[in-house]
Amino acid sequence: MLDTNNVLIRNNVKLIGQGSKTLFLAHGFGCDQNMWRFLTPELSKHFTIVLFDYVGSGASDISQYSKKRYSKLEGYADDIIEICDILALSDATFIGHSVSCMIGAIVAIQKPELFSKLIMICPTPCFLNFPPEYFGGFDKEDLKELLNLMDKNYIGWANYLAPLVMGTTNSDDLIGELSGSFCSTDPVIARNFAEVTFYSDYRYLLKAIKQPSLILQSENDSLAAISVGEFMAREMPDSKLKVIAADGHCLHMTHPEAIMNSIIEYAK
Repeated sequence: MLDTNNVLIRNNVKLIGQGSKTLFLAHGFGCDQNMWRFLTPELSKHFTIVLFDYVGSGASDISQYSKKRYSKLEGYADDIIEICDILALSDATFIGHSVSCMIGAIVAIQKPELFSKLIMICPTPCFLNFPPEYFGGFDKEDLKELLNLMDKNYIGWANYLAPLVMGTTNSDDLIGELSGSFCSTDPVIARNFAEVTFYSDYRYLLKAIKQPSLILQSENDSLAAISVGEFMAREMPDSKLKVIAADGHCLHMTHPEAIMNSIIEYAK
């Protein structure tokens, strides 16, 4: 029997809006539910929205972090399943950013009744390059150096990664916010989540995703190139790729109107 309060407090779960259809919003690595704030005022007029923080992020209960549980994305997927169970959710639309897209895919395959549609913002099933058949964007040595920088100089790592993720052409305020969000996360938890995020390979799952899925890809994204979105669209049986004329990996923050309109149109 799940402890309702324990699950809701652990993941800092919040419900807003009052629409008949539900959106389940899952933030990316180094972020929290606050990153959705540019979308939620309008979306909450049309939908009920579930917001939460992964354990170790935002205002989650960090005391419930378990390195063993969260050594794979499946551990984060289990949390989403528990939240859905507590809220008695079914047929919701899952909206994930970055690594959360694959966490949501794991849930959608394990418990297909929970989500009737998936919306993936800047997704990637694998950040690694496996030439010649797949280019995720990074060689293993590049990622090893990135993780070594985390160990040696965490603040320096955050200041290096934030503009890369947000996109250098976007506002300094947003880049600064992301860097601050990285820095506010416990370094050990962030290091573990980064390793799971960057080294995992979930390409094999894509063909098993049966839900209609919308892939929203950025035209110029240092972390997930358009070719990654094209690969996913080919592999996923019922998917549609939409490329947004934008820079960076955080479209819900840099181009909220385009993302919001896409969500309303697809999830209605």
